[in-house]
Amino acid sequence: MRVSASVGEFRAQVIAGTRAVMIAIDCDDQARKGLLGFAFRRQRVGVDAEPKWLRSLKVFESVEPKPDPEKGDYRTNKFPIQSFLWGDYAAEPDTTYLFEVFPAFGKPGDIDLGEAVRISVRTEKENDGRHGVWFNRGAIASQAYARRFDNHKPTDKEMNDPSDKHTKWLSRGLLEACLDFIDSTRKSEALRACLYEFTYAPIIEAFKRKVDAGFDVRLIVHDDKGGKNRKAIKKAGLGLTRDGERIVIWRTRPPIPQNKFIIKLTGDEPRQVWTGSTNVTPSGFLGQSNVGHVINDDAVAAQFLKYWTVLSDNPTGGPAKTAVAEFSPYPPALPKPNSMTCIFSPRATASMLNWYADRMSDASSSIMFTAAFTVAEDFIEPLGRDRDFLRFVLKEKPPTPAERKALKGDRDLVISYGAVLGATFTVKDGKIVATRKAKGFPLDRWFLREELTRDQGNIFFVHTKFLLIDPLSEDPLICTGSANFSENSLTTNDENMVLIRGSTRVADIYMTEFDRLFRHFYFRDVANEVAMKRKRGEKPKKAFLDEDDRWTDSYFRPGGFKTRRREMFFNVPSANWTAGAAKRGNEEPVRPKKKKAKATGKATKAKARKAGKKKA
Repeated sequence: MRVSASVGEFRAQVIAGTRAVMIAIDCDDQARKGLLGFAFRRQRVGVDAEPKWLRSLKVFESVEPKPDPEKGDYRTNKFPIQSFLWGDYAAEPDTTYLFEVFPAFGKPGDIDLGEAVRISVRTEKENDGRHGVWFNRGAIASQAYARRFDNHKPTDKEMNDPSDKHTKWLSRGLLEACLDFIDSTRKSEALRACLYEFTYAPIIEAFKRKVDAGFDVRLIVHDDKGGKNRKAIKKAGLGLTRDGERIVIWRTRPPIPQNKFIIKLTGDEPRQVWTGSTNVTPSGFLGQSNVGHVINDDAVAAQFLKYWTVLSDNPTGGPAKTAVAEFSPYPPALPKPNSMTCIFSPRATASMLNWYADRMSDASSSIMFTAAFTVAEDFIEPLGRDRDFLRFVLKEKPPTPAERKALKGDRDLVISYGAVLGATFTVKDGKIVATRKAKGFPLDRWFLREELTRDQGNIFFVHTKFLLIDPLSEDPLICTGSANFSENSLTTNDENMVLIRGSTRVADIYMTEFDRLFRHFYFRDVANEVAMKRKRGEKPKKAFLDEDDRWTDSYFRPGGFKTRRREMFFNVPSANWTAGAAKRGNEEPVRPKKKKAKATGKATKAKARKAGKKKA
């Protein structure tokens, strides 16, 4: 769903996902003279009686010197958006919207709106019969949540109730979709699943209902040795066997069997797969950012069933790698048009890192990448190289000093990471402990104080695992699944990844959600870093709207980041990643063996003592 429109010297490009819409704006250089920003009006066609002005988060200081985040109702027709990229993150799936984008001139308090660029676009269906994609809200610290629910921390009872208002808002359709995938199973169908963390009552109970009704259900579950998985299964009353057949197959190795997929079969024929990054935990569905992805394709489902069958014997690493290699080999550099390729782990080597790095090198217009922990060394060069297009990296944690040093060479690479507005965070006993920064945080008077909504486990903010190569092109590449892009993920863990070529629909959904999360946290990162460096008594920067057109300068600075971001939606090269991939060979590269970390401290002393005893 990509639509363009223009009026005079102003142009707009709209990209619609399911629940998020991106509107990119461009104009001629001379048109920005006196430009104070853009006002946005939206109408759901056939639903809303009239269009509504959308909300603004900043105001002019001369008009509103003391904004009130709780009582203030600031709209873009009075306080315009000073950006050439805007996102509507409150859209509804499969709905036609009319957007009007007005250039704003005049002066603060007396805005003069120019002629609107009008665009009609229909958001994507959540499931079109081939791909179903659902992203949860994915921000545990959220102004919207604080405002809507007065910072209420959901109780266990509320989180375990799919109909609860807090749960529905945080889930954003993800929980409902997974429950529907299970609940809609018919008597002629069977379910097979591989689950790493399996503690969320609504999903466990959904499987139990099918088992109690006599359905053919078999679940491979990580054996956490009497931990949360076993306790949750016992509490739900889900039996381990039925009529001598195993319902729950305990996966005792490797230490991290990180799959989270469900296969639906008709008779013995696999038809559909639920995959993605979402663990079956409260935080998986309601806290950290996650995606659930249904693929309705016999060939893909068959590949997942082969993989499930291998894992159902609980193999050790060597046999698992040998079996996986037979049906999940190293993929060609250029997969077939409009194809899906399944990549499973464990694998003999981490050569897939070479494959992903090559696709990054082949990109021509943009890269969007989520890295929960660290950026693999293989990706440093293609991401950090000086190139004429933007690369975006979204991480769970701030970049390490080594990552900052390696990736700081090109201003067209931008990194965003999880953050609480106005606070640092540490982890204590598996929970986030937020610490407010020094008094006088620049945005204190602008935003509600946020309280963390729940315990999150080891991942608090960004848990998605996907890579988008040239998503704005007509032949994008989407890599999505359970696997972190790391050596251990490929050679040690149980993991899955699907390489999807050519689906602009899937690319648009992932891209609009990436934009939502990236900009959510990027704003927080910048605000927090400014607060950390701010000298006492210094006036906060960018706390208010600029009162003239100087805000546009950074969007028209040659080679600048904001300039490239403005241009990237309107100047997509005709040649994309496929041109570079077509020139590469398909041979699997030989990777050097991973170096073992040197033992230090107590480990070194223990080793020395052991050696001494042997010598004696």
